Amino acid sequence: MRAILAAGAAVLLTAAPAAADPPDAQLSAIARSVDEARLRATIEKLVSFGTRHTLSDRASPTRGIGAAERWAAAEFEAISKACGGCLEVQVPKQTFTGKRVPTPSEVGAILAIQRGTSDPDRVIVISGHIDSRVSDPMNATSDAPGANDDASGVAAVMEAARVLSRYKFPATLVFAALEGEEQGLLGGKVLADFAVQRGWKVEANLNNDIVGNTHGQSGVVVRDRVRVFSEGTKSVETAEQASQRRYNGGEVDSPSRNLARFIDALADRQAANLGGLDVMMVYRTDRYGRGGDQVEMLAKGFPAVRVTEAAEHYDRQHQDLLTENGRVYGDTIDGVDFPYLARVTRLNAMTMAALARAPAPPEGVKIEGAVSPDTRISWMPVAGAAGYRVHWRGTTEPQWSQSRDVAETSATLQGVVIDDWFFGVSSVAADGAQSPVVFPGLAGSFVSPPPPPKQP
Repeated sequence: MRAILAAGAAVLLTAAPAAADPPDAQLSAIARSVDEARLRATIEKLVSFGTRHTLSDRASPTRGIGAAERWAAAEFEAISKACGGCLEVQVPKQTFTGKRVPTPSEVGAILAIQRGTSDPDRVIVISGHIDSRVSDPMNATSDAPGANDDASGVAAVMEAARVLSRYKFPATLVFAALEGEEQGLLGGKVLADFAVQRGWKVEANLNNDIVGNTHGQSGVVVRDRVRVFSEGTKSVETAEQASQRRYNGGEVDSPSRNLARFIDALADRQAANLGGLDVMMVYRTDRYGRGGDQVEMLAKGFPAVRVTEAAEHYDRQHQDLLTENGRVYGDTIDGVDFPYLARVTRLNAMTMAALARAPAPPEGVKIEGAVSPDTRISWMPVAGAAGYRVHWRGTTEPQWSQSRDVAETSATLQGVVIDDWFFGVSSVAADGAQSPVVFPGLAGSFVSPPPPPKQP
């Protein structure tokens, strides 16, 4: 960790950007451990179930969502056995009825929970959806391989579980394969409700949905970029909070947006471990007019992003298996670029490790400095933090460009006018592991709101 300034020390506007982090042996080892062959084997197995439609057969041992669910749970159990029982495997379920679920049906979330050593209520989640579909979302019998949408995401989840289960982290890791996404983000709701029931302080949900293809519909091939979508303002923002945010800023500094910045910065620092894979931050909750399971996590106030490939091929999504006038349709395994999927998986695994070993993001971040040439920023102490890093950037800059380290829980930025910059603070461990940056006020807080009171 760089030299730490005393609390309240003046920080000059001419401060240089933070120096590059030194090589990180743990993250490098995690990246090397991701096995492309295992990713392929997982997708091959999921495709072998024929269809994984949420309303498909649940009794067959070889076909349908029931067989896929039991296999995924067994895989998590096998990973747990290899790490001495370090994973708690759970399959919470809810019964749904709706537009795409005409009769009451159970929908599950297959979870493997790796409990944190010292801060177990703080939770980092990776998710992908295990269900698949063809052109008709109600067709539960036709073959629906779902190799890329979203066996690729589930493969990333399972490989991250295998790799990260070899390590211990202060925070809890959760690996989730969700059913019911294609029927209305139902598995995402099961996961979000389970998190609330367990009292989890979810710091991040990395939802991997469609992460294995590199050949776009237009013919473009993109192997060096992955998109990370993040909401700009909180889904749970109240009218009063929105009014304050509109006046003082925060439209581009929700915890989800600063989680995306964390991932982007990590990818830049770890470019060698990622084969040059770059993160493209997209300032939108999801693709235009479309959605993923992270939306249900956002609805509970949890920070969440969607990770997805840079170039989508729509003939390979939600399509019946057919060839028409020489044009091939269907989400088959030949559309998955496994070296690319391995790089995306490495990014996810390294992000989870970097988040889980860092202290929690600071709470109670405040700034002061109206009609003053200086800005004062303060926050509450964070357990396990050896120090803190104060950040600021121009209001049109995408990334935090300036920073200074401090020892206590406040600092005065001398000559930095509050009107002209955005500010934030992160907590830093003794080994330099750093939390995401927290923007001041409710707009940037990583603390999820309490659940609403139960109705009588």
